[in-house]
Amino acid sequence: MDKRKLGLIPVFIAIAIVFALLSLDDITFENSEIQPTISTQSNNDSIGLVINSPSSSVTLNQLDEIFTDASSSGIGRSNVYLYWNIIEPVEGKFDWSQSDILMGLNQKNDHKVTLYFSVINGETLGPFPKWIGKPTLNGINQDELVTVLDAILSRYHIIDSVIIAGETESQFRFNERFIPVYQELFSNVYDRIKEKHPDVKIGNSFALHQVLNKNLKNIVDDLALGDFVAFSYAPTDSLNEISKNADESIEDLNQIFEMIPNKKIGLFEISWSTSDFVEGDDVSQKIFVEKLFDFYAQNESKIEFMTWYRYIDQEANSCVKEEQKIGDQTITLGGGS
Repeated sequence: MDKRKLGLIPVFIAIAIVFALLSLDDITFENSEIQPTISTQSNNDSIGLVINSPSSSVTLNQLDEIFTDASSSGIGRSNVYLYWNIIEPVEGKFDWSQSDILMGLNQKNDHKVTLYFSVINGETLGPFPKWIGKPTLNGINQDELVTVLDAILSRYHIIDSVIIAGETESQFRFNERFIPVYQELFSNVYDRIKEKHPDVKIGNSFALHQVLNKNLKNIVDDLALGDFVAFSYAPTDSLNEISKNADESIEDLNQIFEMIPNKKIGLFEISWSTSDFVEGDDVSQKIFVEKLFDFYAQNESKIEFMTWYRYIDQEANSCVKEEQKIGDQTITLGGGS
């Protein structure tokens, strides 16, 4: 069994985490006994959730309710994961049918969006449309990449941050000779996108637990490009088992600022599994979340966004991470590291 597949988020449970830890009226992070209150105050667009539904088939009305419930918790942000092969299946012809649903629901609930557009996805590239094929890193056409990103950003103005490489350290762990290739690709795409969308921030994401477990800080140093540097995090060892307590995990997060002293950082996907299969439980997760918000309060000026990914673990196939159906249409919702 692949331990990495544990930890999907049914959003009707996930929203409780923000209710319990964020006071929408008066956020007092210094006090360990935070008393939640519900008000009409504007949501915090720096705090987000990855929103998934608890079943593989969902109506548009149900999905609408899921997003409304998530928004009522006080979040003001969510991640949206888009893939080139879905957005532009035919060269120059964009298919917005899936992304319009997700972006529309986020816009309806006044969410800002962190877009993950998968150019690098850990050890793999893409997925790319068939008309592009399976290029190597130095075979990715900059013009085509700029065109599709420009089309997305021109259509969806709620996107304020873009990540085009996730778990970037895994791509270059055994391929450091390609780091200059990606540096050039990123810099050229960054410059051209910023000309058209100057307010959109662009960066790369790294899996902090892998960077620390495998001593890959040098890759972060080389690829800390753009406006911010994002990190996913789970308190796991190289076998994907929870191996740290909450205090040790916060120490891990503090190491980010040693690696990235001069830029804002993003916490792209933060998680703590409750599954005993990976040595997790509810109590340790609760302690971690409380300390996480203390960490956020102490470092808010340095953090671009913080998005929670994993709240509760369910049995395999009991909730869905990647593909969900609305009527006859299958859409992609979630992500994860």
